[in-house]
Amino acid sequence: HPLGTGQTTLQWRRDEDHVQGPGIYDMKAGAYIAYYAYQHLVRSGGRSRLPVTFFYVPEEEVGSPTSRAAIEAEARKHKYVLVTEPAREGGKCVTGRKGAGRFTVTAHGRQAHSGVRPQDGRSAIHEMARQILDIEALTDHDLGVTTNVGLIHGGTGVNVVPGECVAEVDLRVPTLELAAEYSDKILGLSTYDADVSLVIEGGMNRPPYEKDEGIAALYEHARALAAEIGFELEDMATGGGSDGNFTAALGIPTLDGLGADGHGPHTLDETIYFSSLAPMTKLWVRMFETLE
Repeated sequence: HPLGTGQTTLQWRRDEDHVQGPGIYDMKAGAYIAYYAYQHLVRSGGRSRLPVTFFYVPEEEVGSPTSRAAIEAEARKHKYVLVTEPAREGGKCVTGRKGAGRFTVTAHGRQAHSGVRPQDGRSAIHEMARQILDIEALTDHDLGVTTNVGLIHGGTGVNVVPGECVAEVDLRVPTLELAAEYSDKILGLSTYDADVSLVIEGGMNRPPYEKDEGIAALYEHARALAAEIGFELEDMATGGGSDGNFTAALGIPTLDGLGADGHGPHTLDETIYFSSLAPMTKLWVRMFETLE
């Protein structure tokens, strides 16, 4: 949300079970739940069985480019990672996320006057249009692979054969094997027009977060604690990434989506359900008390 959203288009307000505000669902509420749970545990005379580090990352939404090394270094010092991203679809936690790749594809053609000497030009936009069809044709929903060309810009004027066109590509994949396979396919694109060149840069910026035995065991532990508290904790995989992708890929049992339930992340309808705060806070307290 832009600065000032909380004072203008999405002011904090509560309407019965719905509480709204910028970032409240993704993921201010979850960050506070974890902090409050640990604070409550200590003030009540309790203690966690393992050392606890709270790691707040302000650049997670843009892929944690400068924080990743620090996240991984800190995670290696710990036995588990619990992520305060919001709960999903009625309170489900997250035990798997797709890996994310970002690529920049640049077509270099040759400019020409489109009315006087169009035959001298080689349109970079025309080439890119064909490349976009090929890139998006890589999507395979059965495999869980998606590609999206989300940004494109090129040309200098309507009466000029465009000499350059740039496209930004998003790739999502569920496994490391597919990450390597589909990254190679994008990086290996070739031109249709021999007089146009392609420059392709990028790669995976978040590895896939795959549910392995360690993650499954951690989830089962949390699910049993939730049952003691009085609610059912289901799990799911999602296409969106988080910093949990980094830690899970290191082989450290990682449980994600332990924040508040709600809806509308990144929108002017961003909402948490007030009734989800107490049970999730109790779960965090019990996780601190029991993980060893």
